[in-house]
Amino acid sequence: MALISLQMKTMINRKPIKAIFIFTCCILISLQAKAQVSETSELFLKLKTNDSLLFNVGFNACDVSQFKKLIAEDFEFYHDVAGITESKIDFIKSITDGLCGTSNPTKSRRKLVAKSLEVFPLYKNGALYGAIQKGEHEFFESVHGEPESKGSIAKFSHVWIKEEHGWKIRRVLSYDHKMQ
Repeated sequence: MALISLQMKTMINRKPIKAIFIFTCCILISLQAKAQVSETSELFLKLKTNDSLLFNVGFNACDVSQFKKLIAEDFEFYHDVAGITESKIDFIKSITDGLCGTSNPTKSRRKLVAKSLEVFPLYKNGALYGAIQKGEHEFFESVHGEPESKGSIAKFSHVWIKEEHGWKIRRVLSYDHKMQ
């Protein structure tokens, strides 16, 4: 904090107008920032439902139709272990051939960590166009029908875009994977 104060004093002594401008911009930006929406808001509930469709139905039950409905055409998936998937087609193919493939002996299940889900609206000129949804999820695995065991726990951030026919997930960040 002292370093910031020293830097601000130096800036003010050298260029007071520039310092005032930067300070004013910071204040205005912080006032414009939107906080997380309430867990009872329409936006939160809609994206929580979409999260459930993607994971409880799509991922856990291997109903790939959910991915086809909810993923945007220009989809990108960034995973800290598996790398980048740069298209909707490639992502759905990886689910169909991998996780949900008939030759895959491992059954995976994702569970949202209770009370970890947060939703932050995105606006342009006062109109809602998207939202950032973030939280934590844990994974469980069963190989060849054996009892389920704990897998990893990770954080995620999803960028949802409001399109003409509903909300579509456009970007996914899945990171900080740790074994449980």
